[in-house]
Amino acid sequence: MNLTDSQAVVSVVTALAIVAGLAGVVVPGLPALPLCWGGVLVWALFGDAGPVRWAVLAAATAIAVTGTVVKYLWPGRNLKRTGVPATSLLAGGLLGVVGFFVIPVVGLPIGFVGGIFGAERLRLGDTRLAWPATVQALKAAGLSMVLEFTAGLMIAALWVGGLLVGS
Repeated sequence: MNLTDSQAVVSVVTALAIVAGLAGVVVPGLPALPLCWGGVLVWALFGDAGPVRWAVLAAATAIAVTGTVVKYLWPGRNLKRTGVPATSLLAGGLLGVVGFFVIPVVGLPIGFVGGIFGAERLRLGDTRLAWPATVQALKAAGLSMVLEFTAGLMIAALWVGGLLVGS
């Protein structure tokens, strides 16, 4: 593989964007799939992989869009089916953000669980009824993260394949 210095820089920047995107699945504030897709966009615009780069960008775009849509629809449908309202998720999200700043990193999941549990406790009036709804919301959040991470990995694999074929 004979890369010029600028090609190496483009590849490193792309790889860093994809790694940051994959980390963004669990780190709040980092847009996971847009970072992965943006890395591939940089590679397609400034890389020297010939026509392969545009095919990789098109496929990465399709994966990013599909992954984003599915990560919201599938878990949301599961929550709607189990009866967990959006207001409980909003409370969990808000308390998760607050928790992240009060107790760095670990405060996010603690605040998320506490927010959902508190909202469900207020809504249902019973702790025994609030906990199953909280568990369902946690399962939905986990499914969303798995879907987003899988889409990010697919974009990464696609880029690596394009890098190998285009060189």
